[in-house]
Amino acid sequence: MPNVTMWGRALAGMPRVDRAQWDGLDVVSRWLIATRSAVIVMTFVSSAFAGLLAVRAGRFDLQLWLLVTLGLCLAHATNNLLNDLTDYWKGVDADNYFRTQYGPQTVQEGFLSPARLGLYAALTGAAALAVGACLVWLRGDAVLWLLGAGAFFVLFYTFPLKYIGMGEPAVLVVWGPLMVGGAYYVITGEWSNDVAVASLVYALGPTAVLFGKHIDKLEADRAKGIRTLPVLLGERVSRAVVLGMLVAQVAVLLWLVATGFFTPAVLVALLATPSLRRVWRVYRAPRPDGPPPDLPEGVWPMWFVATAFWYNRKFGGWFLLGLLADVALTRL
Repeated sequence: MPNVTMWGRALAGMPRVDRAQWDGLDVVSRWLIATRSAVIVMTFVSSAFAGLLAVRAGRFDLQLWLLVTLGLCLAHATNNLLNDLTDYWKGVDADNYFRTQYGPQTVQEGFLSPARLGLYAALTGAAALAVGACLVWLRGDAVLWLLGAGAFFVLFYTFPLKYIGMGEPAVLVVWGPLMVGGAYYVITGEWSNDVAVASLVYALGPTAVLFGKHIDKLEADRAKGIRTLPVLLGERVSRAVVLGMLVAQVAVLLWLVATGFFTPAVLVALLATPSLRRVWRVYRAPRPDGPPPDLPEGVWPMWFVATAFWYNRKFGGWFLLGLLADVALTRL
């Protein structure tokens, strides 16, 4: 029987389940947990951003937007599945590694066999490719370049990009120009450099979230030979980089309003900025040795990433609301 409550929990966070609970779940719940669907919401926001910009330009096509959104979310899900499978094969999740502490690692914990997780990845990836092929058929061969770029990051983010300090720049490119700019191109049939620049307003958020996760597991990654940017830069510099990205997010938004790309209506996104005080307080200090007394149960060992994720959702929500107001004013 479908467990709709678990669907909601999996979309909102990283539910921790034991083997008995896992065995009682429906296949949709299992897929949502295995793909870490809570973070796929960030991909949906990027696609929504592109769709609203297409509406603003008077070039929106609902069928194309639905297809590109589905394709992007399936591609992200495939990447997450391949990430877990690759890390399992390389022994990254062994010995109570950080990732196994904040949410189920389905193979490491015995919920799924490597073959079954591989089947999940193959079917999800095949569905993503099918959507991509449909978009190529509808929009022409130029979409092949976007499809190829997306496939490259899906296949090679975990290895070697994450291992050589290129995972974080890849996320900035993917959640920005590739997702937003590419989706806008698919929907409208036109590439826009302005849209690619505007995409950074949101893309800096997911990049900050990834930075936060990699700071949290910096020592564990270093011990495993995974040279993420926080490993290469060190914790102190990496914490400053995250704060810089979140300030840059606001600066790019203000610049886009000042240059006339957005109307002032989009500045409603600044209602999220008071929450930056909490982010600033967390990122100004080293990671604590254990969970602070006021930290809600179930959050630790997520510390920096939990704060960045919390803020990203706030900013993303207000930004989409502001963009809706901007679209309404522009179209009227």
